[in-house]
Amino acid sequence: MKKINSVEEYIEENTHFSDALVLLRTLINSTELLETIKWSAPVYTINNKNVIGLGAFKNHFGIWFFNGVFLKDKHKLLINAQENKTKALRQMRFTSIDDINKNLVLDYIKEAIENQKLGKEIKPDRTKKETIISSELQNVLDSNTTLKSAFQALSPGKQREYCAHIASAKHETTKQSRLEKIIPMILQGVGLHDKYKNC
Repeated sequence: MKKINSVEEYIEENTHFSDALVLLRTLINSTELLETIKWSAPVYTINNKNVIGLGAFKNHFGIWFFNGVFLKDKHKLLINAQENKTKALRQMRFTSIDDINKNLVLDYIKEAIENQKLGKEIKPDRTKKETIISSELQNVLDSNTTLKSAFQALSPGKQREYCAHIASAKHETTKQSRLEKIIPMILQGVGLHDKYKNC
């Protein structure tokens, strides 16, 4: 994905919805929100807190409400774009500039601003997740003290990645081949997915 450095650039990249994006941007900029670019898309903040974002896709465009779960949504305009994944985020989708009711959209934006000022937000779950080590991995760790020490030195997240990798194998032969592959990685102190991070 191309890195976007300005809202103008974002709108130019999405020419099929540029008029509609300009209209939504004008509505948002009529409020006290501060316009920024995050994740190569327009994001609007107040007191350094994300309130809403603009998004354009192949067949639709819309406004993301970062804590949209707290909006009253009297007109049933909001959807959860990833059911069972996103807790707070809600999206107002459009397929044409004609779908935009300016007054209604502005009401939702103003309510989102008020909610942010009131501190309404879902805090990330910071409870410690238990690492469940499969019997196959536990047997290997118990028989190799160097490996066990290296495993215990890994972050809890990396430990869980390895445990899930072994546990998700359906066949015993697959579990054994996965174990053989991860042992050198654990000894090196790297995570299962480290090579994909910071790509």
